[in-house]
Amino acid sequence: MSRSAAIEIGAGVRERYSDVLTPKALDVIADLADLDRDRKDVMHARLDRRRRRAREAERIQFLDPESIIPRTDIKVADARAGKFIGSAIPDDLQCQWIQGTGPGAKPRSPIESSIRNVAYALLSGADGWMFDGEDALGQIETMSLDNQRNLRLAFARDPIFLTAAETVAGEMNKWGEDFFGHRIVSDWQKQLSFTTRIFRARGLHLEDRHIRNGDGSGFSASIVDAALYVTANHATLANQGSSLVLYLPKIQTAEEAALWHEILGGVESSLGLQSGAVKTYVLVEQIEASFQLMEIRAALGNRFVGFNTGRWDYINSVADAMAWDPGFIHPNIDAVVMTYGYMRNYEDRVRRSTNTPDEKGQFALWQGGMEPNIPVGSAEGVSASMRKATLGAEREQREGASGKWVAHWKMVHIIRPVWEKVGQANQAGRAFAPLTYTDADADGLVLLESAPRTIRGARDLISVALQYGNAFEQGFQAAALKPADFFGDEDVLYLMEDMATGEIRLSILWEWLHKTATLTAADQETGAEKGDPFTEEMFARLLAEEFSKLQQARNVDVHDDSKFTTLPVSRIVVDDYVRWRQKAPWMVDLLNVNLTVEQEESARQRTREFLDLFSTQGIRITKNLDFASV
Repeated sequence: MSRSAAIEIGAGVRERYSDVLTPKALDVIADLADLDRDRKDVMHARLDRRRRRAREAERIQFLDPESIIPRTDIKVADARAGKFIGSAIPDDLQCQWIQGTGPGAKPRSPIESSIRNVAYALLSGADGWMFDGEDALGQIETMSLDNQRNLRLAFARDPIFLTAAETVAGEMNKWGEDFFGHRIVSDWQKQLSFTTRIFRARGLHLEDRHIRNGDGSGFSASIVDAALYVTANHATLANQGSSLVLYLPKIQTAEEAALWHEILGGVESSLGLQSGAVKTYVLVEQIEASFQLMEIRAALGNRFVGFNTGRWDYINSVADAMAWDPGFIHPNIDAVVMTYGYMRNYEDRVRRSTNTPDEKGQFALWQGGMEPNIPVGSAEGVSASMRKATLGAEREQREGASGKWVAHWKMVHIIRPVWEKVGQANQAGRAFAPLTYTDADADGLVLLESAPRTIRGARDLISVALQYGNAFEQGFQAAALKPADFFGDEDVLYLMEDMATGEIRLSILWEWLHKTATLTAADQETGAEKGDPFTEEMFARLLAEEFSKLQQARNVDVHDDSKFTTLPVSRIVVDDYVRWRQKAPWMVDLLNVNLTVEQEESARQRTREFLDLFSTQGIRITKNLDFASV
């Protein structure tokens, strides 16, 4: 009996993707199948902690220094003191001034078109590119497998990729000549070897759409992604002298990091690779992780190379962790920048943790946050936005970041000069005050500061949330968006948004409605006055008005074929999430259960079933409801 018999693959998928779902890859997944049970236990523990905190009005706290990090033999106090052996930073990660991010596939596209995403990334001039399998990669149909196929072909320099890359290089040079007055790709074949290739696997909270357990239960998307990516690419990358690097998302605790360490260790063992061959960055996008940074470093041991400070996901996690507190109410989303209250304290803890040495005196990297701008719009709008983006990069560099993320290849040549002017490969080992673990430190991680809370802010939250949900259901988990009131205004640029932007917008709207947020300014259009509460009636009115604007928008802003199919589905998800008495932990759950739905009645039924089950039994529906058996 094959080891892969413990798992089931969707009808026809193995035949269509035999080059991805190879016998070896499936054996690796089967070897790790027992860890899926552990993953489910860890996810149950997440929800248990969340329920307990809500029930007992309990803030997140630092771990007991005398305790042992679960799934390890490491004492918390030792982890904080650097009494563990981490990883040296590989040569091709020493200088990561700019990392780009985006998926390696397009929805419903032939491979010749889809693989162009990888060409843009590897010709961009970015020092590293995080090919996304998670927040920015669509999950409709077989996009996750298309992504894996495209990466394998591109890394191996398959002719189908090289043909696409040559064409893309010409297009990039045309843009460079128009924007900068010069070409940006001098030798496209040589350029393909410049960028370090990195993959972001899906988080532990997600389940795969094409592979499930033999008993019909959902199977870990994290295990599938890690197994497929490493199996397909480890030999190619090694032969090219490149590191094998993953970004790990949505980690909340050191225990979860330790589970990831076991998953990746299992992949290495199954493939005969050296322990620690797979290197990892960790996205610090969950508030609980900020309470366990050194513990996470220690749990990942010889594979950990750095942290990244994201923005949207982190804000969402703070809103979720404080959902029980009636006094914890966010302002408008655009006020919560990296220098705001709890955000600057979070960033400070990350940089101090990476600059704490391990037993060998080794430090880690701090990669700064996302720059979502796209330099497309009016001359004045682009100029103003690029100045703002550059100032943000300069601030992060001054604060100690070794580099930054950008969400579009065009931003690489605009932001990279910030680090080029300084010239340091990285800032690992820069001196900062040691981390402390006091009550004041804990309070700082939930510090709110006064900022506007307005009807204009509510409209922006609703409009972008509706658009994002619609894009997700269409297969575009990364989409260029802006509020509907600015459609046609080229002075206001589109921002590249992914799943996190929907999550935080619904979290803040839920917060405003259920905690009776008060407005800080009057609004002439609605007649709202300063000090008025944000009511359910006001939310319903704004939702109806913003939805109407989107249905009347141009095709370039809202695809015509979505206006009476997936856009109404998105409205149901937004409406039910925000109105529901108990806050759901993830918007992505509701979007996933509706991923194939284009009828309002079906969407409402699936959404309500999810919310009812979560509210009454604390269970998230995470498996693919449309899984087709052989």
